[in-house]
Amino acid sequence: MAAVKELIRAEEDGSISFGDYELAAKSKRQEEYQGDIYKVKTFREITKLERNDLFVYESVPGTAVEHFKVNADSVEFRVEGPEDAQITLGMEDDTEYLTLVDGVSAGAIKTGLGGKLVLSVELGGKETVSVKVVKA
Repeated sequence: MAAVKELIRAEEDGSISFGDYELAAKSKRQEEYQGDIYKVKTFREITKLERNDLFVYESVPGTAVEHFKVNADSVEFRVEGPEDAQITLGMEDDTEYLTLVDGVSAGAIKTGLGGKLVLSVELGGKETVSVKVVKA
C-alpha cells in the first residue's frame, strides 16, 4: 500500500484514504468530500483524522489508512505502518462494538461517554491489516 503521498484522497468506492507515516515532520491537509470537511494531520509519530471538526481516527505511531468507510453501524479500513499501532476511533457514546482484525475477532469493546474506542493492531512486517468495527 505505502503511504498516502497526497495525505488524503477520495477513492472510487466512496471511501477515503489518508496518512503518511514516512514523513519526518508533521504535515496537515484539509479536503472537502461529500459535503464534509476532512482534516488530516500525519507524520511518523501520529496520524489523526477529523470530520467537520469532530474526532474520527488517531494512531500512534503514524499509519497509512486505505478505504476508510463509515456506515451507520460499522467502520472498515485497511491500515499499514512500520510497527504495531494503537488506534483510537470516534464512535457512539456508551455502545458495545465487535472488532475484527484481519477477519479474526479481537473481542467486544464498549465505549464510554466520550465514544472513543481503542484497539491495538500488530503491523510489524505485514503489508496491510484489515480492521472492521461493528455495533453489537
